[in-house]
Amino acid sequence: MLTRLAEFVVRRRRRVLVGSLLLFVTAGALGGNVQQHLSQGGFEDPAAESSKAEDALQATFGAGQPNFLLLVTAKQGTVDDPAVAAAGNDLTVRLAREGFIEQAASYWSLGSPPPLRSKDARKALVLANVKGTQDEMADRVEELAPKYGVDTDLLDVRVGGFNEVFHEVGDTIERNLRTAESIAFPITLILLILVFGSVVAASLPLAIGALAVVGTFLILRIVASMTEVSVYSTSLVTAMGLALAVDYSLFIVSRYREELRKGLDTRAAVVRTVQTAGRTVAFGGLTVAIALSALLVFPLAFLRSFAYAGIGVVFFAVGGAVIVLPAALAALGPRIERLAVHRRKPANDGEGFWHSAALFVMRRPWPIATSVILLLLLLGAPFLNAKFGLPDDRVLPESAPVRQVHDEIRREFDSNESGAVSVVADTLGEPSPHLQEIQLYAVAMSQVRGVSRVDSLAGSFMRGQQVLAPNAGNAFRFARAEGTWLSVIPSVEPNSPDGEAMIKDLRALDRPFAVKFGGAAAQLVDSKASLFGRMPLAGGLIMLTTFVMLFLMFGSLLVPAKAVVLNLLSLTATFGAMVWIFQDGHLSGFLNFTPTGVLDTTTPILMFCTAFGLSMDYEVFLLSRIKEEHDHGADNVTSVAAGLERTGRIVTAAAATLAVVFIAFAYSDVTFIKLFGIGLTLAVLLDATLIRAALVPAFMRLAGKANWWAPAPMRKIYERWGIHEIPDRVIDITDGYKRRLVEMADAAGSEEELHALLEVEGITKADLDRWRQPVGSAS
Repeated sequence: MLTRLAEFVVRRRRRVLVGSLLLFVTAGALGGNVQQHLSQGGFEDPAAESSKAEDALQATFGAGQPNFLLLVTAKQGTVDDPAVAAAGNDLTVRLAREGFIEQAASYWSLGSPPPLRSKDARKALVLANVKGTQDEMADRVEELAPKYGVDTDLLDVRVGGFNEVFHEVGDTIERNLRTAESIAFPITLILLILVFGSVVAASLPLAIGALAVVGTFLILRIVASMTEVSVYSTSLVTAMGLALAVDYSLFIVSRYREELRKGLDTRAAVVRTVQTAGRTVAFGGLTVAIALSALLVFPLAFLRSFAYAGIGVVFFAVGGAVIVLPAALAALGPRIERLAVHRRKPANDGEGFWHSAALFVMRRPWPIATSVILLLLLLGAPFLNAKFGLPDDRVLPESAPVRQVHDEIRREFDSNESGAVSVVADTLGEPSPHLQEIQLYAVAMSQVRGVSRVDSLAGSFMRGQQVLAPNAGNAFRFARAEGTWLSVIPSVEPNSPDGEAMIKDLRALDRPFAVKFGGAAAQLVDSKASLFGRMPLAGGLIMLTTFVMLFLMFGSLLVPAKAVVLNLLSLTATFGAMVWIFQDGHLSGFLNFTPTGVLDTTTPILMFCTAFGLSMDYEVFLLSRIKEEHDHGADNVTSVAAGLERTGRIVTAAAATLAVVFIAFAYSDVTFIKLFGIGLTLAVLLDATLIRAALVPAFMRLAGKANWWAPAPMRKIYERWGIHEIPDRVIDITDGYKRRLVEMADAAGSEEELHALLEVEGITKADLDRWRQPVGSAS
């Protein structure tokens, strides 16, 4: 199949290149505005209790958690001064009259409850719920923020709340992506020029990367018309599109040059490259796609979106490397070396650095393997103490205005009004007969550790005592014919271990009627249960499918098992380092982020799937060359050394360019993007150095002949269904193609027809004369 594909690409290279250009332009036109069609939400499990509580709260009571707040500061006096109170009430009324505000309340409209006033009495809160989908809320907050974030003679009003936070997060990520691209592209080009020694050769991977990114935007645009797709997935498109394109292009171009050095002409070199490196690239891309597709088992649209993005990127990166790039190589021929900046003389077999490094490791496999494993386990030890949470305003830098608002609320207020827990009883029926039960339940919840206040139809309660009596406002807010709901205001951070403990204690109380718990703390507990409950399934699918695919490619039981174990060992070290840095806060000053004592729950899952796929990519690159040497008769030590010699430089160059792409995200102002970038950078570098250069040669040396062993029944499966290497006989590979061209030339009825054939196929009469020679003297 690959032979036919290669021959077609070489024969129709101009059409392939023109078609690729048209695809790029079309994808850019249709998918260039993809972010306008993507969602800023997708962090909830629709089947979780917290999600059902929020849905019931909105559907039955026309209410919701406060997702928009105003921090009002009196310029003189306190918020209880008559003029300030009048202005605060007027601000609340104006906000409540906005068409898309479901509820608006404030310190002044609710009867001056102490938790809504700062400790020094100079600040107070206005709380509102903006209705609509996540994207509608984002648009509406963008309209509200400049309208209400004003400075008057009496008041200084600043905007906060969940929607404003994540509106700012989205805008910051979009700016950071542009910055990351402006950093990554030129540095990557410089690295590629140093690797290839030619500007023309170095430009090809970037062209494939651009095609992969733009093509994936088109796929996301199509998918977004059918289901929710997170806007944050575009960060993976940018990073992985460039990274994989560089990875695969390096492998293809390097193999093409290697075949040219063997004396093959352009056509034969391209065909042989697609058969060997193209096969490896296609298989490596499949392993990356399999790893990322495991994200589809999770119910969060946020994670599923990265699966759509990752699979799309792999599709275009592999297609570009196996189809478009060979067409470009066939068109360029020897001109790929144009604009050379240096000439690197290839090392003779057995003389290269990586060959020597492999022999060094294989002469002392036990001490080296033991030392590296101990180092990786030491790096991974902090992961045993990992704690997980959800992102909040602290993912933004301290200079962000909305972050400053929430920091002031933490310091100067006794409760976290925007982190309220909703306790929804939408099946209770008319609530009036249950007023005493509601009161007793509210009293019990107000005494739970971490609770500041409970608001209900029966009034407001703090530490078991009623602080506000029932009033008409409470009846309007909390009562419907279908039931009632209670609002539990925490004094702790909802997205924290204390918030988790609070919601678990609340859920453990005796319930006088059926209720559902919603809010940030409930969402955290439910999200962790949903995600971690499906982690074994996702991890099992990744490892099982990867094991099967590696067996079908290499026909061995030990090689796939070793690959899975070493990848897990490498990722454990990466996650341990991430806990040490981002959870525990080491290097927070240098990296400019605020540690919260937890890791974002979704980012490690995303990192695991992405890094596991990339690690298997490198594993396939290395093992394919080792297997190729082994199949050609080399012994175990020789094949390992030769395989590492031929791929070590390529993998190192690929890892360096990937590290540049991912480390550019370390400059992001959003903590979980910074975590993603630094984590993947560390994973790639560990894998390309300690794993590929040390542990793989050591394990291959210790296993010896067992590397390629499989029991007889599985050997039969491999022989029947395995992905076998194509024999290294370029003449046989291209003879049919050359023979057809000679026959077509001989059948030409005139010089004009012959000239047209030569023009279309890009060949000369000298090529035809050479191909008419007996097989064995061609090429």
